[in-house]
Amino acid sequence: MKQSNSPVVIMVAFMIVWSMACAALGIGGEPTLAATIPPAPIKASTATDAPAATATEVPLPTATPTLADKEFFTEEFEDERFFDEWVHFLTGPNSEEEDKLSMEQKGDGLTIDLGELDMYFYFIYDKKTYGDVKITMVAENLGRNNNNVSMVCRLDYNNGKWYEFSVESGGVWYLYAFDDGYHTLDYGGAAGLKQGNAINEYGLECSGNTITMYVNGDKLKSFPDRVYNFKDGKVGFNISSLNVLPITVNVKSFEIAQP
Repeated sequence: MKQSNSPVVIMVAFMIVWSMACAALGIGGEPTLAATIPPAPIKASTATDAPAATATEVPLPTATPTLADKEFFTEEFEDERFFDEWVHFLTGPNSEEEDKLSMEQKGDGLTIDLGELDMYFYFIYDKKTYGDVKITMVAENLGRNNNNVSMVCRLDYNNGKWYEFSVESGGVWYLYAFDDGYHTLDYGGAAGLKQGNAINEYGLECSGNTITMYVNGDKLKSFPDRVYNFKDGKVGFNISSLNVLPITVNVKSFEIAQP
């Protein structure tokens, strides 16, 4: 039997072969799903993927208390944040001359310059109120040897009352009760005071109705107050000019402690 060479047969056979080839090559028709998905990004590591991490609760760090949160501490005036925690006021005949007052924080403490005679500068820690307390201050005289350095306890803003231990640069000390003016409770000599451009440590303890005063670690006297009996208030210090200038003092530290 002879093979058929009819044109129709040849055409049909060609179309069958073409259709099979197109199917194999993916030519024509609707695109497959695989052709619509973009290639996945290349991972940084070709290692087997680790299992997804399980979320865990991480405790929040405990905030470090600021000076405003502390009751007993030592302020060394190392940065200017303390200006937000302390307040100041002036008394004396020239208390209106505040533009003559200069305060500058330096690496070694707070330097106070009183540019006017008879000016009494008070710097008060304003965040806490204390009853029984012991305060200690270290200060260096940088100006003339004619000033007063004082410690203050139980300062009552509302009623304008406080105790004040004041040391003249010449070595005489006074204990005052301020109540509508300065009232002298006691006075004496501080033999341990270093005069001139020197560093001294001043201390004041208010416990019950007894006021105790120190200079450079030496106890000067304990005085029982039976008249004013101030109960509690703010603590701080005072630098006062008298009749000569310049009066410049660098306060290096101020400690507030339990008596």
